[in-house]
Amino acid sequence: MTAGVPDNEWTADYAVVGGGIVGVLAAREIAARNPGADVVLLDKDAVGSGASRRSAGLHFPRGASAVVRRMSAQSQYFYEGLARRRPELPIHPVPMLVLSRAGTQELTTTYLHLEPAGPDALPGPPCPRLTLPPDGRVWSCAHAHRADVGDLTRALAAELSPRVRLREGVRVVSLDSGPRGVRLGLGSGAELTADRVLLCPGPWVHEPAWRSLTASAGLAVKKVVALHLDVRPEPGAPAVVFHDDDAFLLPLPDRWLFSYTSTRWGVDPDGAAVGLDPHDVAEALSCLRRWAPDLAGVPFSCRVLSGRVFSDAYSADRIPLVRTLDDHGRVVFAGAANGSGYRLAPAIADQAAALLELPIGVGTLL
Repeated sequence: MTAGVPDNEWTADYAVVGGGIVGVLAAREIAARNPGADVVLLDKDAVGSGASRRSAGLHFPRGASAVVRRMSAQSQYFYEGLARRRPELPIHPVPMLVLSRAGTQELTTTYLHLEPAGPDALPGPPCPRLTLPPDGRVWSCAHAHRADVGDLTRALAAELSPRVRLREGVRVVSLDSGPRGVRLGLGSGAELTADRVLLCPGPWVHEPAWRSLTASAGLAVKKVVALHLDVRPEPGAPAVVFHDDDAFLLPLPDRWLFSYTSTRWGVDPDGAAVGLDPHDVAEALSCLRRWAPDLAGVPFSCRVLSGRVFSDAYSADRIPLVRTLDDHGRVVFAGAANGSGYRLAPAIADQAAALLELPIGVGTLL
């Protein structure tokens, strides 16, 4: 509570809504660029509990457009520096292969740090047998890593106090931007007035509180699914990207994770994480059979499967959206990372802080 303000009303210079990896890094950047600012971070659940907790956490430097490639390179630079400074954080380098029928020009302009590898680079037993099409090629890609995004998000959030006030279990139910500030109505009945608000809602882009502001942004929400394959990887096993299908196999300590591109659009973020359904499994196995048939065959396909099921927001041009939403220039949206929230979060946070008109050069992400 601020002096002279009723108990159910409080104020802040900056309010960040959404405690996923993007929101936490953005709050971190805002506080670093403006050390004297009063910053509050709000999440309707616990920090790192939404899409961040369910993320596969594979970072590899790539982008289908020049903009996304620049963002990916910036994020790579940040994460590598963070891992050097904080080796105890759950960021783990992983070798990576890319399998594709695409030509050299497409691949080398999509991936950074890509080199021809050849079929001999494919892992042998006990790793899963991979099938390379007659016209397919194998490439190696450096600077990949995997992370436990939920744990990483919580670790970074824990460092923010006292520069950032963390408020969990606080849902924003209304948002009213005016010439003197932004009033946020909270589910508890309290109100928060902030000079600037940064929305980092992950897949909750159509929440009633800000739906009128995001309606014209052309954002859609798609299901995100990754299967847990009950096969233990060998130490040092590579991540394998199936470029043509936008899918990958990721070795975790106790199992393989297979992430593929779901075709389910228009899902409700609160209803998407209700577990695998037969359509999810059929889509995943159809893709897996093309590249790693041993993992998709009987008896494996008859086993009880598990996985990570959630959703993410996608932009029309597949470039993350960072822009001002209101007429007063006080509400900024940062997200719609198209399934790459972890991979691009540092760059998104940096752009958001710049759009909030914070000075450049003293932040943590540059």
